Amino acid sequence: MKRIIISVLALGVCLTPLTVPLMVQPSWGQSRDSQVEELKQLQQQAQQQERQGQARQAIETLQQALTIVRQLKEKRSEAMTLNSIGFNYDRISQPQEALKYYTQALLITRQIDDRVGVAIILNNIGAVYNSISQPQEALKYYNQALPILRSVSAPRGEAATLNNIGLVYYSISQPQEALKYYNQALPIRREVNDRAGEATTLTNIGAVYNSISQPQEALKYFNQALPILRSVGAPSEEAATLNNIGLVYYSISQPQEALKYYNQALPILRSVSDRAGEANTLNNIGAVYGSISQPQEALKYFNQALPIRREVGDRAGESATLNNIGAVYDSISQPQEALKYFNQALPIRREVGDRAGESATLNNIGAVYNSISQPQEALKYYNQALAITREVGDRAFEAATLSNIGTVYQDTNKPTDAIKNWEQSLNITLGIRSGLQRENRQKFLEGERGTPIALTSLLIDQNQADRAFQWVNIATTADLADYTRLINAKVANPQAQKAIDEWNQKNQQLQYLYRQFQDKPSDNLSRQMRELETEVNRQAEQISRSFPEVAELFETKPKDIAQLKASISPGTVVIQPVLLTNVKNVPNTIAIFVLTKDSLSVKKIAINPEEFDKLITQYREQLSSEGKGYKETSRQLYDLLIRPVEDQIQAFSPKQLSIIATGKLRYLPFEALLDKQTEKYLIEKYPVNYLTRISTRSIPDSTLQGGILALGNPVPRNPQNLPGSEAEVRNIAQLFPGSSAYIGNAATLAQFKSQASRFPFLHLATHGCFQPEGCQKLDMKANTLLFADTQFNIADAALLGLQNTRLLTLSACQTALQANSNGEEISGIAYIFERAGAKAVMASLWSVDDTATQELMVAFYQNINKGMSKGEALRQAKLSQITRHPFYWSPFILIGDAR
Repeated sequence: MKRIIISVLALGVCLTPLTVPLMVQPSWGQSRDSQVEELKQLQQQAQQQERQGQARQAIETLQQALTIVRQLKEKRSEAMTLNSIGFNYDRISQPQEALKYYTQALLITRQIDDRVGVAIILNNIGAVYNSISQPQEALKYYNQALPILRSVSAPRGEAATLNNIGLVYYSISQPQEALKYYNQALPIRREVNDRAGEATTLTNIGAVYNSISQPQEALKYFNQALPILRSVGAPSEEAATLNNIGLVYYSISQPQEALKYYNQALPILRSVSDRAGEANTLNNIGAVYGSISQPQEALKYFNQALPIRREVGDRAGESATLNNIGAVYDSISQPQEALKYFNQALPIRREVGDRAGESATLNNIGAVYNSISQPQEALKYYNQALAITREVGDRAFEAATLSNIGTVYQDTNKPTDAIKNWEQSLNITLGIRSGLQRENRQKFLEGERGTPIALTSLLIDQNQADRAFQWVNIATTADLADYTRLINAKVANPQAQKAIDEWNQKNQQLQYLYRQFQDKPSDNLSRQMRELETEVNRQAEQISRSFPEVAELFETKPKDIAQLKASISPGTVVIQPVLLTNVKNVPNTIAIFVLTKDSLSVKKIAINPEEFDKLITQYREQLSSEGKGYKETSRQLYDLLIRPVEDQIQAFSPKQLSIIATGKLRYLPFEALLDKQTEKYLIEKYPVNYLTRISTRSIPDSTLQGGILALGNPVPRNPQNLPGSEAEVRNIAQLFPGSSAYIGNAATLAQFKSQASRFPFLHLATHGCFQPEGCQKLDMKANTLLFADTQFNIADAALLGLQNTRLLTLSACQTALQANSNGEEISGIAYIFERAGAKAVMASLWSVDDTATQELMVAFYQNINKGMSKGEALRQAKLSQITRHPFYWSPFILIGDAR
């Protein structure tokens, strides 16, 4: 297991520049008085000083100008000069002085009824209040300015104010409101050709999308802002945007892309002497090198950042960089050096009140002590860290610290205490992951995957197989629930959908707060997180009680094992192989659980993870390409996955063998595993089907009798043409009286929706694209089914009317074995259609030629017509082709109820 928590490697440098408060050029009339000429010169001088960033000098010049305009009794010019002085005080972080001058200016503009001036100054006052963390005051002034600017047709000012209102909502964790105002500002800025303002708003929109874990949207807007910033000559803002793009790529695990952008930002920051920005970017480069196992490069950059942090007085940044240096030394097994830096970071974090950072460093010190066999010291620091994480409400960190405490107890042979802490950790983890967006979820689970594996392995070793399986099952169910969130799957009940949408909105706001807290911890954010988390959890419990059909989406506690076993059909044996691999101090094994209605047992088999992974990939490739050598690979996998539990399977004489596959095992057709002792495939011994998980939720039987609704070849043109599917659909429909077939242009989504509820069997001989990146060769988007009139997003499966569906067959689907995939799209698709009402789904693991598909499908339905169960009908259809290469018959798998 990962011993150390690396604290905030990429620091909070998501720089979003505020729009510059509005300025106007005073109108001096036609006077030739020498005072007026002097005034013009002073104004030009002040503007030049402002452009050069010399705010203090500009204030001195403007004070001289103020004396003259008062002598001239030029009220409008006096107000604008006061406004300019306030603006420059704001730039040098003297908000109270800024407010003093803005207030004087506001009084004058109101006296002379200068509505434009009033709006400008109201906007600028709002900006000050936002900068001193008084968002409600800021909104008060912005909302006074906005209608005035609209009434006087001042689009530039209107856009600036809309942008600034967006910034306030961004700062108070209301990202959707922020986007609403930014998206009003953006077209106005484009319309008036305010290029700098356009870039600012684009950057701000990108920052919001990054904060709500939509990195691709964030990149889209940052990449629109970047060329504009270059064209208008805004180097500081350009560097900030480059840095932001780097942060996005770092967050989605593309380190080389992150480095590319950081390395563009760095020289720009140096050229404009932005020392704080330079230190942040150096730190971020160090973080990337640390993440790609180049510790010496990481140290090089951290050690450049550290003296700059000290030079500019950034104590919080200094402590974070010290912590990061300690983490690198720990990673290269130099524990004493690691402790040296952690112990420098710790008092600074206490000094600046960084409670979250303090707990991270305490945790890291604990990890070092555990690594050098000082468990009591480790526990001392872990327990200090735990108390702080609970105090500040950082649930993810609390889970990680509990996991580390569990590891200490495991290492000191205290299994009961290890189990207790790991279970507490997992309960928190399951609660957090339920609301994470895809990119955050993937990164989060990578960091947390060791705990469930270690816990499952230890429970098995402690002869607690029942308890181990409870955790395995809840983790499997959580994977499926995650997939439905990943593609934003709908539910059939509109009231339930409304409740889920409201929950999602609150939960998204909670994730946003988590992100803000990680970037910049504060007591206020901690309090907001705790309050919102309580509300989110309460709402989830209420939804689960009110709508049992969606309860699985919110479950975070393992189901009682007796309930799980009771849901297994009589005569069925369930097998679930679980990989317990690649976790420190946990032997690499497969745990094979065998369950029936009345029993549960488990066996562990030692494996080499790399060799096993190669075996899976090789087998899938051999089968899906009609390749040679598959029999030997199949025999090896049989010996690992079936042979160890074959005696137990045979003892039950099962009528159905149900397999719950997880990870890459989901890509394998188990029925094609070959027993070297008998030279029989598994399908020759038993009917084989698959389950997504063991569920205690029962789906009522359909009351409909017979009948198939079949659609085929909806787009009879390349690259989507499936000519053989037309005969397939016609032949299938002829088997059952009252069936309906629709081919070509008639195979529309509208036809399917209107007819589906009348038939127990639904057959779609059409392309389905379930590859996460889409199917370019088919010109199809990810997670879609092809109809004549549209590509249907399976996220809307619940709206298809599948409540009476015994079986949904997808006979031309496309999935692909990805190098880093866990096969979630295969189980996820079936799970979504199950939740939509279908009792079972039949799909293909790879594409098979039309003729072979037609033969197998017709044989399957003929067997159904003879009264066979779905499982036995598919088995007999496959056995009719058993002498052929498994390429032709093995990819069609039945997921769900086989009866």
